[in-house]
Amino acid sequence: MLKGNLDVLLPLFIPPERTKGKYSFGDIPIKISFEKSNVVFYGAPIDISTSFGRGTSRGPEAIRVTSARQIETFLLDENLDIYERARIYDIGDLKIPQSIKYLRRRSPKRVATNLSLIGKKIHKITSIIQGADKVPVLMGGEHTLSYYTLKALSHKNPLVIHFDAHRDMKPEYEGMKMCHTTPFYHIINDGYILGKNIIQIGIRQTDREENEIAKKNQVVTFDAWKVHDRIDNLLTYIRKATCKANIYISFDIDVYDLPYVPCTGTPEPFGLNPFEVTKIIKNICSSAKLLGVDIVEVGLRNGDYREGTVASQTLLRILSRLIPSQTPTDVK
Repeated sequence: MLKGNLDVLLPLFIPPERTKGKYSFGDIPIKISFEKSNVVFYGAPIDISTSFGRGTSRGPEAIRVTSARQIETFLLDENLDIYERARIYDIGDLKIPQSIKYLRRRSPKRVATNLSLIGKKIHKITSIIQGADKVPVLMGGEHTLSYYTLKALSHKNPLVIHFDAHRDMKPEYEGMKMCHTTPFYHIINDGYILGKNIIQIGIRQTDREENEIAKKNQVVTFDAWKVHDRIDNLLTYIRKATCKANIYISFDIDVYDLPYVPCTGTPEPFGLNPFEVTKIIKNICSSAKLLGVDIVEVGLRNGDYREGTVASQTLLRILSRLIPSQTPTDVK
């Protein structure tokens, strides 16, 4: 059955060594097969609906290069090597025609058509990986993609932990119903996730309509000021809310403050720092079951790998805390 799943998935992907990143995530010395993995990474390098700065199509490249070339997989703060905890299989980047990746001359209709095509693939991929009892980790790519992963996992009733500078809850933007500023509105409005099952962390830029939509749907919000000034309140809430819960983490890199994210398309001041984010991750209850992760809006410009580095380090810490420990025989 697992081999059958892989046979379905492989034709959809460019192997990691043939992507622009040229490495699998972490370039981990212990090679893991799809069958023996418990975490499956894949990239979706798209930049279709972004409305300000561009560059999200280079996110998977930035993450793969830094995780393989710069970052040690031994985590000093956890006293473990990531491959002692997570058996990672990187399937590569989703095959996307160049004409679809960028869409420099956009029309709302064309954006909708192409996002729908990619979305169907993301839904299928997520369903197959999760159905094989593995954790799908999506490296984006723009934040629109989260709609399709959450739709595929909605039957598991996930508690969504959404790190972001923005709510991404506009009903539409610049004539586009589905785009990088709208996924969380539509995942609620289409009935897949209840607003009270979404925790938004680090928010510091929104409009009045989005704010009212969040309140009306009982979205739990810890804006950036609450995190900075009263982080202990958030940590207590996270520990209780995630106890024995199925969780999904949607991580927009612009939740971090400006110095950490020089390449993302919509950076905002007053952001979180890596110590705050790490504290939050470490306070997710150990009884929580991780259903999936996406890390999105990562960019790469002029050889500046700061964003890829902080994204990779964030992923390592999520996996180190939320993947059950393996016995030595499991990781050989």
